[in-house]
Amino acid sequence: MRVGLFIPCYVDQFYPGAAIATLQLLEKLGVDVAYPAGQTCCGQPMANSGFEHLTHGCNELFIKNFDGFDYIVAPSGSCVLHVRDHLHDEHQEDKAKDIRDKVYELTTFLTDILKVKSLPAKFPYKVGMHQSCHGQRGLHISSMSELVAPSFSKPGSLLAMVEGIDIVPLNRIDECCGFGGTFCVAEEAVSAKMGKDRIDDHLEHGAEYITGVDMSCLMHMEGLLKRRGSKVKVLHIAEILNGIN
Repeated sequence: MRVGLFIPCYVDQFYPGAAIATLQLLEKLGVDVAYPAGQTCCGQPMANSGFEHLTHGCNELFIKNFDGFDYIVAPSGSCVLHVRDHLHDEHQEDKAKDIRDKVYELTTFLTDILKVKSLPAKFPYKVGMHQSCHGQRGLHISSMSELVAPSFSKPGSLLAMVEGIDIVPLNRIDECCGFGGTFCVAEEAVSAKMGKDRIDDHLEHGAEYITGVDMSCLMHMEGLLKRRGSKVKVLHIAEILNGIN
C-alpha cells in the first residue's frame, strides 16, 4: 500500500518530533510512505471559527496533494475528523469523497488497517493517556464512559504493547482538556480551568508523561504544566510507539 503522510501545520511548526516518529513508525511496519511537500493547513481553524465557506483553497490544495494514495494517515484526530466531515469541492467532489474515505488517524490506521499485534518499543515510565474529544467522539477511537457499552481504546491497546510502560488510572478517563481549537482563544479562562482540572487528574496519579493522539491537546496541557513548574512532560503517542526510551 502507498500512504500519504498528512502532517497538521501546528505539528510541523511546533512538534516535528511527532511527525518524524509517525513516519519512522509506519516505515518500520513496512508501509510505503510519501510526504507531499506542498501541503499546508487543512482549513480546520477557519471552519471552527465559522468561516468554512472560505476554506475552498485549503480543500483544493488538500485534494491536489493527496489524490491517488491508497490511504492518508495523520498524527491528529481533530484534523482527520475535519477532513472526513468537511472536505468538499464542487469541481472535483468524487476525488474529495475518495479522500474523505481514505484518511485515517494514526492509531486507527495501526489497529484497523495494519492490524498491529506487537511493537518493539520500550518506555519504562508512568504515563497518563489523554482521550481527545475529536478522536473519541468524532472518530470513535475509544469508548465513552457515559455509555453503557463495552469499553475499548485503540490508543490504549497499542500502548499496552509497549514494554515497561505503566498506564496510570484516572478519575475521569475522557474529560475534555479545554483546548477545543479556537475555544481556548474565545473562552480563555474556562479553557485554562478545564486544562488545570485535567492535568490535576494525571498528577494525582503520579504520571511522569501525558500522551495522546492530538498534539494540540497536549500542547494546551504542556503550557499549563510549564506555568506550574511541573516536571511532567507531554509526548505524542507516535513517539512512544516508535520506541523512544
